[in-house]
Amino acid sequence: MEDQIILLGTKGGPAVRQDGAMPTASLLQMDGQNIVIDCGIGLTRSIVDAGVKLLDIDVIFITHLHSDHLLELGPLIYTIWTTGLTRKIPIYGPIGIQEYWDGFMQSMDYDHSIRIADDGRDPLHDMVEVHVFGEGAIAEIEGIRVSSLRVDHPPITECYALRFDGAKASAVFSADTCYFPPLAEFSKGADVLVHEAMLEAGIQSILDRTPGASSLEQHLRASHTMAPDAGKIARDAEVGLLALHHLIPADDPAFNDSHWHEAVQQFWSGELLVGKDGMKIPLSRS
Repeated sequence: MEDQIILLGTKGGPAVRQDGAMPTASLLQMDGQNIVIDCGIGLTRSIVDAGVKLLDIDVIFITHLHSDHLLELGPLIYTIWTTGLTRKIPIYGPIGIQEYWDGFMQSMDYDHSIRIADDGRDPLHDMVEVHVFGEGAIAEIEGIRVSSLRVDHPPITECYALRFDGAKASAVFSADTCYFPPLAEFSKGADVLVHEAMLEAGIQSILDRTPGASSLEQHLRASHTMAPDAGKIARDAEVGLLALHHLIPADDPAFNDSHWHEAVQQFWSGELLVGKDGMKIPLSRS
Protein backbone atom coordinates (compact mmCIF):
# COMPACT_ATOMS: atom_id res chain seq x y z
CA MET A 1 0.00 0.00 0.00
CA GLU A 2 1.38 3.40 -1.00
CA ASP A 3 1.59 6.00 1.76
CA GLN A 4 -0.94 8.61 0.72
CA ILE A 5 -3.89 10.74 1.73
CA ILE A 6 -7.19 10.36 -0.10
CA LEU A 7 -9.52 13.33 0.30
CA LEU A 8 -12.97 11.74 0.37
CA GLY A 9 -15.00 14.87 1.14
CA THR A 10 -13.64 18.39 0.80
CA LYS A 11 -16.62 20.66 1.44
CA GLY A 12 -16.98 22.81 4.52
CA GLY A 13 -20.41 22.62 6.13
CA PRO A 14 -23.15 19.97 6.19
CA ALA A 15 -25.18 20.88 3.07
CA VAL A 16 -25.11 18.55 0.06
CA ARG A 17 -25.85 20.00 -3.37
CA GLN A 18 -26.18 18.48 -6.83
CA ASP A 19 -22.79 17.92 -8.48
CA GLY A 20 -21.06 19.50 -5.47
CA ALA A 21 -18.37 18.27 -3.14
CA MET A 22 -19.26 16.16 -0.10
CA PRO A 23 -18.67 17.11 3.56
CA THR A 24 -15.41 16.47 5.35
CA ALA A 25 -13.75 13.07 5.35
CA SER A 26 -10.24 11.80 4.64
CA LEU A 27 -8.41 8.50 4.45
CA LEU A 28 -4.77 8.30 5.51
CA GLN A 29 -2.93 5.27 4.21
CA MET A 30 0.30 5.06 6.18
CA ASP A 31 2.60 2.17 7.08
CA GLY A 32 0.02 -0.36 5.93
CA GLN A 33 -2.82 1.17 7.94
CA ASN A 34 -6.11 2.60 6.63
CA ILE A 35 -6.98 5.49 8.95
CA VAL A 36 -10.22 7.46 8.54
CA ILE A 37 -10.19 11.07 9.71
CA ASP A 38 -13.69 12.51 10.12
CA CYS A 39 -16.92 11.03 8.82
CA GLY A 40 -19.00 13.48 6.82
CA ILE A 41 -22.09 12.13 5.09
CA GLY A 42 -21.33 10.06 1.98
CA LEU A 43 -18.07 8.70 3.38
CA THR A 44 -18.94 5.00 3.09
CA ARG A 45 -19.63 5.21 -0.64
CA SER A 46 -16.54 7.37 -1.15
CA ILE A 47 -14.26 4.81 0.52
CA VAL A 48 -15.53 2.09 -1.80
CA ASP A 49 -15.25 4.36 -4.84
CA ALA A 50 -11.63 5.03 -3.89
CA GLY A 51 -10.91 1.32 -4.27
CA VAL A 52 -10.61 0.56 -0.56
CA LYS A 53 -12.49 -2.34 1.01
CA LEU A 54 -14.59 -1.39 4.02
CA LEU A 55 -13.23 -4.38 5.92
CA ASP A 56 -9.72 -2.97 5.50
CA ILE A 57 -10.45 0.13 7.61
CA ASP A 58 -8.24 -0.09 10.70
CA VAL A 59 -9.11 2.91 12.88
CA ILE A 60 -11.26 6.06 12.86
CA PHE A 61 -10.48 9.50 14.30
CA ILE A 62 -13.03 12.29 14.79
CA THR A 63 -11.64 15.82 15.21
CA HIS A 64 -14.81 17.32 16.70
CA LEU A 65 -18.53 16.71 16.93
CA HIS A 66 -19.92 19.04 14.25
CA SER A 67 -22.28 17.05 12.01
CA ASP A 68 -20.25 17.55 8.83
CA HIS A 69 -17.42 15.63 10.54
CA LEU A 70 -19.47 13.04 12.42
CA LEU A 71 -22.77 12.22 10.73
CA GLU A 72 -21.67 9.01 8.99
CA LEU A 73 -19.53 7.54 11.76
CA GLY A 74 -22.24 5.20 12.96
CA PRO A 75 -23.46 4.19 9.49
CA LEU A 76 -19.87 3.54 8.36
CA ILE A 77 -19.08 1.20 11.24
CA TYR A 78 -22.47 -0.49 11.02
CA THR A 79 -21.99 -1.11 7.30
CA ILE A 80 -18.52 -2.53 7.96
CA TRP A 81 -20.15 -4.86 10.50
CA THR A 82 -22.83 -6.04 8.07
CA THR A 83 -20.13 -6.51 5.42
CA GLY A 84 -18.41 -9.07 7.64
CA LEU A 85 -16.47 -7.46 10.50
CA THR A 86 -14.84 -10.08 12.74
CA ARG A 87 -12.34 -7.95 14.70
CA LYS A 88 -12.34 -4.92 16.96
CA ILE A 89 -12.29 -1.46 15.38
CA PRO A 90 -11.19 1.54 17.48
CA ILE A 91 -12.78 4.99 17.39
CA TYR A 92 -10.89 8.00 18.77
CA GLY A 93 -12.82 11.19 19.41
CA PRO A 94 -13.24 14.09 21.84
CA ILE A 95 -15.55 14.30 24.83
CA GLY A 96 -19.04 13.33 23.70
CA ILE A 97 -17.99 10.60 21.27
CA GLN A 98 -19.09 7.82 23.64
CA GLU A 99 -22.54 9.39 23.99
CA TYR A 100 -22.81 9.64 20.19
CA TRP A 101 -21.93 5.99 19.77
CA ASP A 102 -24.29 4.83 22.53
CA GLY A 103 -27.12 6.84 20.99
CA PHE A 104 -26.47 5.47 17.53
CA MET A 105 -26.47 1.89 18.77
CA GLN A 106 -29.70 2.51 20.64
CA SER A 107 -31.29 3.79 17.44
CA MET A 108 -30.23 0.58 15.64
CA ASP A 109 -31.32 -1.81 18.42
CA TYR A 110 -34.13 -3.42 16.39
CA ASP A 111 -32.02 -4.19 13.33
CA HIS A 112 -28.97 -5.10 15.43
CA SER A 113 -30.93 -7.69 17.42
CA ILE A 114 -32.42 -9.21 14.29
CA ARG A 115 -29.05 -9.56 12.56
CA ILE A 116 -27.50 -11.22 15.59
CA ALA A 117 -30.34 -13.74 15.78
CA ASP A 118 -30.93 -14.24 12.04
CA ASP A 119 -27.39 -13.97 10.63
CA GLY A 120 -25.48 -15.36 13.59
CA ARG A 121 -23.30 -12.26 13.90
CA ASP A 122 -21.35 -11.32 16.99
CA PRO A 123 -22.76 -8.18 18.68
CA LEU A 124 -21.28 -4.96 17.36
CA HIS A 125 -21.05 -3.71 20.95
CA ASP A 126 -18.17 -6.16 21.43
CA MET A 127 -16.31 -5.03 18.30
CA VAL A 128 -16.01 -1.29 18.84
CA GLU A 129 -13.54 0.34 21.22
CA VAL A 130 -14.28 4.01 21.92
CA HIS A 131 -11.34 6.14 23.11
CA VAL A 132 -11.90 9.71 24.34
CA PHE A 133 -8.89 11.95 23.81
CA GLY A 134 -7.73 15.44 24.67
CA GLU A 135 -4.57 17.34 23.79
CA GLY A 136 -1.19 15.61 23.54
CA ALA A 137 0.04 12.17 22.51
CA ILE A 138 -3.14 10.16 22.10
CA ALA A 139 -2.31 6.87 20.37
CA GLU A 140 0.22 4.65 18.68
CA ILE A 141 -1.23 2.72 15.75
CA GLU A 142 1.16 -0.01 14.57
CA GLY A 143 4.11 2.31 15.13
CA ILE A 144 2.39 5.48 13.88
CA ARG A 145 2.51 8.15 16.57
CA VAL A 146 -0.69 10.19 16.78
CA SER A 147 -0.80 13.52 18.60
CA SER A 148 -3.41 16.24 18.91
CA LEU A 149 -3.56 20.00 19.38
CA ARG A 150 -6.65 21.79 20.65
CA VAL A 151 -7.49 24.44 18.05
CA ASP A 152 -9.82 27.44 18.16
CA HIS A 153 -13.23 26.67 16.68
CA PRO A 154 -15.89 28.48 18.70
CA PRO A 155 -18.35 27.66 20.08
CA ILE A 156 -16.91 24.12 20.13
CA THR A 157 -14.08 23.83 22.65
CA GLU A 158 -13.22 20.15 22.04
CA CYS A 159 -11.78 20.44 18.53
CA TYR A 160 -8.38 19.00 17.68
CA ALA A 161 -5.83 19.09 14.90
CA LEU A 162 -4.22 15.68 14.41
CA ARG A 163 -0.64 14.78 13.51
CA PHE A 164 0.41 11.34 12.28
CA ASP A 165 4.13 10.49 12.32
CA GLY A 166 4.94 7.24 10.59
CA ALA A 167 8.13 5.44 9.64
CA LYS A 168 8.66 7.42 6.44
CA ALA A 169 6.31 10.40 6.47
CA SER A 170 4.20 12.73 8.57
CA ALA A 171 0.84 14.35 7.95
CA VAL A 172 -1.21 16.96 9.80
CA PHE A 173 -4.94 17.63 9.56
CA SER A 174 -5.94 21.06 10.88
CA ALA A 175 -9.55 20.18 11.72
CA ASP A 176 -11.84 23.23 11.77
CA THR A 177 -10.16 26.29 13.20
CA CYS A 178 -9.79 30.01 12.91
CA TYR A 179 -6.28 31.30 12.20
CA PHE A 180 -4.35 29.63 15.01
CA PRO A 181 -0.58 30.32 15.01
CA PRO A 182 0.31 27.46 17.44
CA LEU A 183 -0.74 25.09 14.66
CA ALA A 184 2.45 26.03 12.78
CA GLU A 185 4.69 24.66 15.51
CA PHE A 186 2.51 21.56 15.82
CA SER A 187 2.87 21.01 12.05
CA LYS A 188 6.60 21.77 11.90
CA GLY A 189 8.32 19.88 9.12
CA ALA A 190 5.34 17.71 8.18
CA ASP A 191 5.33 16.27 4.69
CA VAL A 192 1.72 17.30 4.12
CA LEU A 193 -0.51 19.80 5.90
CA VAL A 194 -4.22 19.41 5.16
CA HIS A 195 -5.69 22.73 6.25
CA GLU A 196 -9.19 24.15 6.07
CA ALA A 197 -9.63 27.37 4.06
CA MET A 198 -12.24 30.02 3.32
CA LEU A 199 -12.41 32.71 0.65
CA GLU A 200 -13.44 36.17 1.77
CA ALA A 201 -15.22 36.68 -1.55
CA GLY A 202 -17.15 33.44 -1.09
CA ILE A 203 -18.79 34.18 2.25
CA GLN A 204 -21.74 35.99 0.74
CA SER A 205 -22.28 33.07 -1.63
CA ILE A 206 -22.67 30.76 1.36
CA LEU A 207 -25.07 33.12 3.11
CA ASP A 208 -27.23 33.50 0.00
CA ARG A 209 -27.68 29.72 -0.24
CA THR A 210 -28.22 28.98 3.46
CA PRO A 211 -31.59 30.28 4.65
CA GLY A 212 -32.55 30.00 8.30
CA ALA A 213 -29.05 30.62 9.70
CA SER A 214 -29.14 34.20 10.92
CA SER A 215 -25.78 34.01 12.72
CA LEU A 216 -23.90 32.04 10.10
CA GLU A 217 -21.67 34.90 8.94
CA GLN A 218 -20.56 35.55 12.52
CA HIS A 219 -19.72 31.86 12.95
CA LEU A 220 -17.78 31.66 9.69
CA ARG A 221 -15.62 34.66 10.50
CA ALA A 222 -14.96 33.61 14.10
CA SER A 223 -14.36 29.92 13.54
CA HIS A 224 -12.65 29.39 10.19
CA THR A 225 -9.37 30.27 8.50
CA MET A 226 -9.14 32.66 5.57
CA ALA A 227 -7.12 31.14 2.73
CA PRO A 228 -4.16 33.55 3.06
CA ASP A 229 -3.83 32.61 6.73
CA ALA A 230 -3.67 28.92 5.83
CA GLY A 231 -0.69 29.93 3.71
CA LYS A 232 0.89 31.62 6.73
CA ILE A 233 0.58 28.43 8.79
CA ALA A 234 2.16 26.35 6.01
CA ARG A 235 4.98 28.87 5.59
CA ASP A 236 5.78 29.05 9.29
CA ALA A 237 5.55 25.26 9.64
CA GLU A 238 7.87 24.71 6.66
CA VAL A 239 5.76 21.81 5.44
CA GLY A 240 6.42 19.96 2.22
CA LEU A 241 2.97 20.48 0.73
CA LEU A 242 -0.18 22.39 1.61
CA ALA A 243 -3.52 20.83 0.66
CA LEU A 244 -6.61 22.97 1.12
CA HIS A 245 -9.57 21.14 2.61
CA HIS A 246 -12.99 21.88 4.12
CA LEU A 247 -13.35 24.53 1.45
CA ILE A 248 -15.74 27.44 1.98
CA PRO A 249 -17.20 27.66 -0.62
CA ALA A 250 -16.58 24.33 -2.33
CA ASP A 251 -19.57 24.10 -4.66
CA ASP A 252 -19.94 27.57 -6.19
CA PRO A 253 -18.97 27.61 -9.90
CA ALA A 254 -18.08 31.29 -9.57
CA PHE A 255 -14.88 30.22 -7.78
CA ASN A 256 -12.17 27.97 -9.18
CA ASP A 257 -8.63 26.89 -8.31
CA SER A 258 -7.15 30.18 -9.44
CA HIS A 259 -9.02 32.04 -6.71
CA TRP A 260 -7.59 29.74 -4.02
CA HIS A 261 -4.06 29.93 -5.44
CA GLU A 262 -4.18 33.71 -5.64
CA ALA A 263 -5.32 33.99 -2.02
CA VAL A 264 -2.90 31.47 -0.51
CA GLN A 265 0.16 32.55 -2.46
CA GLN A 266 0.19 35.88 -0.68
CA PHE A 267 2.14 34.00 2.00
CA TRP A 268 2.87 30.51 0.66
CA SER A 269 5.12 29.87 -2.35
CA GLY A 270 5.47 26.11 -1.89
CA GLU A 271 3.53 23.24 -3.41
CA LEU A 272 -0.22 23.78 -3.16
CA LEU A 273 -3.21 21.56 -3.90
CA VAL A 274 -6.83 22.67 -3.84
CA GLY A 275 -8.74 19.68 -2.48
CA LYS A 276 -11.17 17.75 -4.65
CA ASP A 277 -13.23 14.73 -3.65
CA GLY A 278 -11.23 11.62 -4.52
CA MET A 279 -7.89 13.44 -4.77
CA LYS A 280 -4.90 11.27 -3.87
CA ILE A 281 -1.88 12.94 -2.29
CA PRO A 282 1.31 10.85 -2.12
CA LEU A 283 3.17 11.26 1.16
CA SER A 284 6.55 10.60 -0.43
CA ARG A 285 7.83 14.03 -1.47
CA SER A 286 10.71 12.71 -3.63
